[in-house]
Amino acid sequence: MENSRDYSDATKSVHAGVGMNEHLAVVPPIYQTSTFKFHDSDHGASLFAGKEKGFIYSRMLNPTVLAFEDAVAELERGHKGIACASGMAATHTIFTALLDQGDHVICSKAVYGPTTTLLSEIFSKFGVETTFIDTSDIAAVKEAVKPNTKLIYVETPGNPTLVISDIAGIAEIACDVGVKLAVDNTFMSPVLQKPLDLGADIVMHSLTKFINGHADVVGGVVVVKDERMYQIMRRALNHTGGMLAPFDAFLVHRGLKTLAIRMKTHCLNGQKIAEFLEAHPKVNWTSYPGLPSHPQYEIAKKQMSGFGGMIAFGLKGGLESGKILMDNVHLLQLAVSLGGVETLIQHPASMTHAIMKKEARESAGISDGLVRISVGIEDVDELIQDLKQALDMI
Repeated sequence: MENSRDYSDATKSVHAGVGMNEHLAVVPPIYQTSTFKFHDSDHGASLFAGKEKGFIYSRMLNPTVLAFEDAVAELERGHKGIACASGMAATHTIFTALLDQGDHVICSKAVYGPTTTLLSEIFSKFGVETTFIDTSDIAAVKEAVKPNTKLIYVETPGNPTLVISDIAGIAEIACDVGVKLAVDNTFMSPVLQKPLDLGADIVMHSLTKFINGHADVVGGVVVVKDERMYQIMRRALNHTGGMLAPFDAFLVHRGLKTLAIRMKTHCLNGQKIAEFLEAHPKVNWTSYPGLPSHPQYEIAKKQMSGFGGMIAFGLKGGLESGKILMDNVHLLQLAVSLGGVETLIQHPASMTHAIMKKEARESAGISDGLVRISVGIEDVDELIQDLKQALDMI
């Protein structure tokens, strides 16, 4: 896509990564192959030596996957992308590529549960130390830095509390002390937030969520700023093997084409539902970046172009009220995950963050009564009516 940086995200979503292919196909074809032939022995040797660009083996690189990687990198205004088999494979790739025994990581407290587990229970076995902090507190980030700190890993908005961290502010700290900043941008998508523009070195997404948007693919992606970091990440993925399959890459690339237009509806619906919940007498509190009552509302306005489709709220009556609500919705679906065209409702303490210890959950602001909604693109008035009738049952 020529002069891609001059186009809007709506145009990039449709055209990025398509480029020219040998048959001039409007949609990049699926290269459902494990391996690729060489013209001759010299050609194979040149590819393996890195002297010539081309394809060897699909674990290393595949044309369908590469087309998608290029597309998401364009949207994030990054150098290149590395597509992975899941969001956790993407997170694992970042940690594997950057961390050595004896290194220290600063990580958001409000982060996807398995990310916490990966650091605290798996990488800790190999001598990696992690400090989990409230990364919305810039002073706390600065104070947490140690001589052996290698990486700051931030999820913003945080899962599931929607706490927001100042990416530019943390990037300045990371730059000052010479460490890398990685941002999990899953909740916002590249359309609403661009961490690399704000100073981050690495951005990752669970493709399963908004980028794919149709709840039918599990995948992840890492986007980096420069060729050196790309080679580091690509080598880590190639040797650990968590690559995205060609057919899944094809599906996610197809989902990407409607990302910009879907995010507009997610934002519109999210704002209306958050305002409804905030005003409801049976709701204790509502956390949504687009509400002026959100503690980091001003930061959200500064670093986002929209407020997304994720809402967290707490009910009067706690856990039991949450169960009643979830057992009585009809249009909203009780399921984990997020970012699809359908609206999902879930209870993090017993689902996505159940693996975390209660003390750790509460420290991250995840109370037993917290409910999370991933707002879809259905008719918003019908979604509100479904919530209203379910709340009436409490």
